[in-house]
Amino acid sequence: MLDTLEVNSKEIRSKNPFKNIDGLIIPGGESTSIMRLIEIFDLKSEIISCAKKGMPIWGTCAGMIIVAQNIIHNESQDKVRKYDPLNLIDIDVNRNAFGRQIDSFEHDIDVEGLNDPYHSIFIRAPQVSRVGKNVEILASIKKTKPVILKQDNILVSSFHPELTNDNRIHNLFMQMVLRR
Repeated sequence: MLDTLEVNSKEIRSKNPFKNIDGLIIPGGESTSIMRLIEIFDLKSEIISCAKKGMPIWGTCAGMIIVAQNIIHNESQDKVRKYDPLNLIDIDVNRNAFGRQIDSFEHDIDVEGLNDPYHSIFIRAPQVSRVGKNVEILASIKKTKPVILKQDNILVSSFHPELTNDNRIHNLFMQMVLRR
């Protein structure tokens, strides 16, 4: 998707490449697996440091869970390995709160700054249960369930924008990178 915006991108698997990037996307997937890899490659302190220095960071789906302040687990997730999120944005999230894989859905959302609705795809998506006072809600489902939020240089989305052919959310993030 970043290719459609003519953006050079690379995977980060060590601390060294952090010196040569202007923004970071923490993708969707399985949050405990991604966090485990962040720990294995010893990237946690580097990501936090980059965020504190103002680097734009975007967490999509599982990435939203990883950058949140708190993760709320329900009873069915008691066996899930617990970890401390990166605490980069003042929100609490419920893992998989929109449902299991079979409950995946698509929804058109109105996004602040976009003229037309954005078709979003939710797969085992997290749901925001608390929003801090300095966090902007850029889009919600039914005006009650925030799905795109921003606080300073941190952007999060509970859905998978990379699964559409619409690059407007990626462009929104790239505008954050260019303004830095």
